[in-house]
Amino acid sequence: MITDADVDVDSIVYLNGEYLRLGDARISVLDRGFIFGDGVYEVVPVYSGRPFRMAQHLTRLEKNLADLRISVDMDRADWEALITDLIHREDHRYCMVYLQVTRGIARRDHAFPKNSTPTIFCMVSPFERPCAQRREQGLSAIAIPDIRWLRCDIKSISLLGNVLAKQAAVDAGVDDVIQFRDGYLTEGSSNNIWVAKDGRLLAPPKTNLILEGIRYGFVEELVAQVGLELEVRPIAEHEVATADELMLTSATTEILPIVQFNSQPVGSGTPGPLYQKLRSAYDQVIDNLEQA
Repeated sequence: MITDADVDVDSIVYLNGEYLRLGDARISVLDRGFIFGDGVYEVVPVYSGRPFRMAQHLTRLEKNLADLRISVDMDRADWEALITDLIHREDHRYCMVYLQVTRGIARRDHAFPKNSTPTIFCMVSPFERPCAQRREQGLSAIAIPDIRWLRCDIKSISLLGNVLAKQAAVDAGVDDVIQFRDGYLTEGSSNNIWVAKDGRLLAPPKTNLILEGIRYGFVEELVAQVGLELEVRPIAEHEVATADELMLTSATTEILPIVQFNSQPVGSGTPGPLYQKLRSAYDQVIDNLEQA
């Protein structure tokens, strides 16, 4: 039985065709998600009951399922209906929908089972938008080597690399890490990293070495909207260390400035003008969504 005081065991979740209390949800210990981390997930933020960029999240989910060759008896309309139904059942103003699909239950063997039924789990949890302090004072980060596998473009439930990266930040007493592979920027512990230099915004290319966050595409749109220049290319570690501004984006942190990197101030040590432009444009889109 779940006993964590921070978990609402009475919240309603979806598991394999049933709606039930979170405290009553059970899976087999032979589920390949539990045994191998053999599955994928999505996190969809919701503002005033409206899922944000749900189509893009579901497109990535479908692509990742295809990458792992997990076949589910759910089409786009089914996913949308499931997410919408759970949002209405929980009725949080701000929340995130967590959706996970594993290959299902099978005898423990590394090879794909010939016959297994995927396990589909979905839950809704409240979340708070980044507070004014985090927006105005910014975050701190350190550099660490990216030692994860080479398919970071798959939103896998195998998140040990991300867990170790986040713990490195906790151990160092900072908010997050910025990871580098062979001297070039990849991403944060669970977010995309953006570099501002000489009035331009720089981003690492969308390859197998990073997870293309849904906020990545959103920021691309915002950059065009506010008239900034975006340059997508490999970014060396020394460019990050000498950046005018650094930012991170993810579904639940939205967009936040990094004002300290490796114990040194980034630029002026305060949120910079490019961040302010993107933050304002980001908030306007959310405001419009909430008022629609």
